[in-house]
Amino acid sequence: MLQELMIQDFAIIDHLEVEFSSQMTVLTGETGAGKSIIIDALGLLAGGRGSSDFIRKGAAKSLLQGQFSLMQDTKTVELLADLGIECDDGILILQRDLYRNGKNVCRINGVLVNLTTLRQIGKTLIDIHGQNEHQELMHPERHLALVDGYNKEITDKLTVYQRAYHEYRKLQTALEKREKNAHEWAQRLDMLQFQVNEIEEADLRSGEEEELQEQKLQLDNFQTINHALEAGYQALNGEELDVMGVLGNVMDELEEISDLNSDLNEIYEKVSGAYYELQDAAHEISGQLSDLEWDEELLNSIEERLETISRLKRKYGDSIEHILAYYDEIRAELDQMQLSDEDLEQQVEQVAKAKETARKLATELTDLRKQTAKRLENEIHRQLSELYMDKAVFEVRFLPETGELMETGADRVEFYIQTNPGEEMGALAKIASGGELSRIMLALKTIFAQNKGVTSIIFDEVDTGVSGRVAQAIAEKISQIAQHSQVLCITHLPQVAAVADHHYFISKHITAGRTETALKVLSEEERIEELARMLSGSAITALTLEHAQELLALAKND
Repeated sequence: MLQELMIQDFAIIDHLEVEFSSQMTVLTGETGAGKSIIIDALGLLAGGRGSSDFIRKGAAKSLLQGQFSLMQDTKTVELLADLGIECDDGILILQRDLYRNGKNVCRINGVLVNLTTLRQIGKTLIDIHGQNEHQELMHPERHLALVDGYNKEITDKLTVYQRAYHEYRKLQTALEKREKNAHEWAQRLDMLQFQVNEIEEADLRSGEEEELQEQKLQLDNFQTINHALEAGYQALNGEELDVMGVLGNVMDELEEISDLNSDLNEIYEKVSGAYYELQDAAHEISGQLSDLEWDEELLNSIEERLETISRLKRKYGDSIEHILAYYDEIRAELDQMQLSDEDLEQQVEQVAKAKETARKLATELTDLRKQTAKRLENEIHRQLSELYMDKAVFEVRFLPETGELMETGADRVEFYIQTNPGEEMGALAKIASGGELSRIMLALKTIFAQNKGVTSIIFDEVDTGVSGRVAQAIAEKISQIAQHSQVLCITHLPQVAAVADHHYFISKHITAGRTETALKVLSEEERIEELARMLSGSAITALTLEHAQELLALAKND
């Protein structure tokens, strides 16, 4: 239920704060006073399309804020929980700021949200019905949702069906994609098989390339290495220059004097250390010379292997490690595709079973809808009779089945009506007049008021163009709706204003050269005067005052 509404710098409203109560509140006033502006503000607060044109002249932005009280088991509470927005105390505050540059800032209980989220929450709180707003009736594709809304059992069964339908569509889409891309699938399979074979045949090993490059470097430099090792060995142990022999003699001479003082001993230690280090080096050089061997076939083999690795690197990765990682990836994909290739028949069978399950549930849904449609027809006839359309014949017509399964099932329905005896039944959207559409929508809202769960229903001059007993019937019907939901109603009909539980008068005045809107709660006497004005126009007579008082008294006694 809407408890409070605050509007600032919106159209001709400078600042307005108003509290609302449960049941039915009526807003009346002269044309142009700003009644519909308040409804526009509520529409924007519920996520409607905004415009900088709404911002009051001279202001940088408009600010709209509404406070709602919620029951714990409502759709709104469920959505808030899904969005992670807290509402523990049952109080919900919506806020929307409109800026001149087109920017919108939306908040729910202080949490910043986008406009889509605000709209998602707003439509569970506010249902605005204006004199030209018959979208649900004028668009046959929306009629099915109205039938479904009449029976909660349909909603539950539709949820079960949609789970089965989504599973069927998922499987069907996968199969269609596979069949559509059969050629690409086969090409991909062949390519993966070739790449896997090529890498497997190469039998790569991590670190192998570095080892091969080292071996190639040694073979490429065989002569240089051999010459250097031979020269080194001859220098150390050769006949012409025997470095080791000379150094050994020096070491022997120094050994004889090494114990005379520490300095001489230190020199001896350094020479002996160098001698033994060089002796080890000479031994290693000898070993290297013994192992060193020129092998042209080995060099060719190494170069071929390195070329193979280089070719694979150009195709599959910049290192052996990357090539092996790519191999693991395509091997897994190839295995999956080969497995998938084998289970094509099984996949087709799965699609067929899923479709059969969905179709069976769709048939059950159709049967339930047809039963519900009959009950809805009877209830609408009863409501229309009370709205002085007792001769009208209303029908929920199921259109011929196409065999196609849809998100909503297998059904397409459209409302048909015969407004006067002797006329042919025709599509509601094509033959009903504006006044008839208003009464039919009012009948539907009366029926759905308990089921829809919307906390506030707003009627914006839906009674335009009617009078007399029809006006009284509309007043009683709106009053009935207010027994189950909060109703805010803008009206020019005294019959409707009289049945309201609360009455606000909207006026406009000029302050400092600017037009401003004001809103006032009417007392009992003021209410009688306003009803008299609505009855007679500008001149209020004793008779119209008496008539107004009688209207109010009759409304209280009903």
